[in-house]
Amino acid sequence: RDFVKNMITGTSQADAAVLNVAANDGVNAQTKEHAFLAKVLGVKELIVNINKMDISGVDWSEDKYKSAVEEVSNLLKMAGFNPADIPFVPCSALAGDNVFNKSDNTPWYSGPTLFEAIDAVEMPPKPTDRPLRLPIQDVYKISGIGTVPVGKVETGVLERGKTVVFNPSQKSAEVKDIEMHHTSHAKAEPGDNVGFNVRGLAADDIRRGDVAGYSDSEPTYVRHDEHFVGQIQLMDIPKAVSVGYTPVFHAHTAQVAVKFMELLEKTNKQGKEANPSFLKNGDACL
Repeated sequence: RDFVKNMITGTSQADAAVLNVAANDGVNAQTKEHAFLAKVLGVKELIVNINKMDISGVDWSEDKYKSAVEEVSNLLKMAGFNPADIPFVPCSALAGDNVFNKSDNTPWYSGPTLFEAIDAVEMPPKPTDRPLRLPIQDVYKISGIGTVPVGKVETGVLERGKTVVFNPSQKSAEVKDIEMHHTSHAKAEPGDNVGFNVRGLAADDIRRGDVAGYSDSEPTYVRHDEHFVGQIQLMDIPKAVSVGYTPVFHAHTAQVAVKFMELLEKTNKQGKEANPSFLKNGDACL
């Protein structure tokens, strides 16, 4: 469970991802979970690493590779990805085949190595013209420096000397300095993972899950006594879910307990049903 929380935090800050699938095992419950989470969390580009091609029973078989590709492709279609745009790389991480260099064990494969596929990932455009949004991953108290929140700039531009607002904590402070890779910068743009020193706030004034923005376009948020309508997909729930269910809701770096107040509609293989009394695995619901 803790691993999934960390995976969600990391994936929420990623533009691309590598999905590892063992050639001898194929798709399992965790593969499904990670594929759907990657799509929901905004990953635009995906690479599939068909690993353990050297293991006994697989032995660099092209048929085993094609079988794994077909199985993973079906899953990715369900998650909302287009398999035609995704490289499926047959690898042995242990031996290094098709990781850096082309392998002699896969004469039937003409695609890229894993590192070639990663290098081919296109950088997404930077939405610098949109309001600043910087989800806070952690907050540190550094001796001699002060309070340092860290996170990734999603939109807009973080600038030294400007005052930022942290919501939902509703605290504001001046940005004294911005640092990336131990180097000071005057500004940070979308895609930059930064630490920034703020003036006039203690470390416990801000918390993980807050979002930084400017006062003329503050980040919006749902208050503890407010409701919102969400679309959900049940994937691996051991029992039926009904009104009153209290899961943990993940949004960027925030993790907050929520409560189901009303089930408006569910969709499954049998069709749609208004105001259902319960949900089960495989159901989608509003």
